[in-house]
Amino acid sequence: MSKIGDHVQSADWKSEKHVPVIEVIGPVKKGEPCQVQLSVGAEIAHPHTTEHHIRYIKLFFKPDGEKFIVHLGSFMFEAHGESVEGANEGSAKCEPKVTATVSLEKSGELVALSYCNIHGLWDNSEKVSLA
Repeated sequence: MSKIGDHVQSADWKSEKHVPVIEVIGPVKKGEPCQVQLSVGAEIAHPHTTEHHIRYIKLFFKPDGEKFIVHLGSFMFEAHGESVEGANEGSAKCEPKVTATVSLEKSGELVALSYCNIHGLWDNSEKVSLA
């Protein structure tokens, strides 16, 4: 039987355009809001076309010493240039970039999952230590 993890791909985001990039802004202090920037295609641009695009990025947190991860948010990118005039003729496209504000009570690991409509699921993680 197949499991979701069997279908998730990983790589270095500096060499692969599908990997979600996680950037934590500033020191993270216990219980205080901090910003987490998420993107796909930071070093190598990912297409944003009707035929080939990033559909979403999901953000999770795995607290140190705990068994389960916490789902922090899902960020959908809905416009990809589609139009009644045809593919890529639309007046708007979404860029797969978002900033989330979160408050953490423990150190742990942020985990991001992105989905490309052609190349499937990709993940990345970033260790977070409280200041």
